[in-house]
Amino acid sequence: MDTSRRETEQGRTTNRLAQVQQQLNSSAGTSHQQQQPPVTMAARDPITCHCLNTLTGTPAANLPVTLTLLSAPASASSPVTYHATTNADGRVGKWTPTGGASTSVPEILSALPTADSKTNWSVRFEVGPWYEAQGIESFWPEVEVKFTVKGRGREGEEGWRHYHVPVLLGPWNYSTYRGS
Repeated sequence: MDTSRRETEQGRTTNRLAQVQQQLNSSAGTSHQQQQPPVTMAARDPITCHCLNTLTGTPAANLPVTLTLLSAPASASSPVTYHATTNADGRVGKWTPTGGASTSVPEILSALPTADSKTNWSVRFEVGPWYEAQGIESFWPEVEVKFTVKGRGREGEEGWRHYHVPVLLGPWNYSTYRGS
């Protein structure tokens, strides 16, 4: 390989590494001058989510997300749903009730009869329109993850647990797991 070609490739590699390092620093908030305080449990609901765009390697900001209680109490006439939009870091920490509901997620879990009660939930990411707005074709119109929450109450109470649903999202693939 000639010297000029090797220098060009080394320059590209150096630039790519610098871009990755810059992204990691900005995502993780590692700037020593601008560290943000950690989110406390009291500042978020017991069910949270996080979405990363694997196409760009960045958080999926401004992505519409819906949380639905699937195993609603017998008195509920329609599904209890919540809406949110991911923040700049691709996270949802608080849900807004929709459809005239006023009960928060912690209130629903607090009303459960026992500390080991189970409820089924769904979190739906509206990925089709989100990718389309960026000029990217997506195979998925939406990505829905269904899961079971075991526990009740508020932080510090018996049975309280935090459930975090991360999604790694691409226009042609996605994966998920139970986070912490």
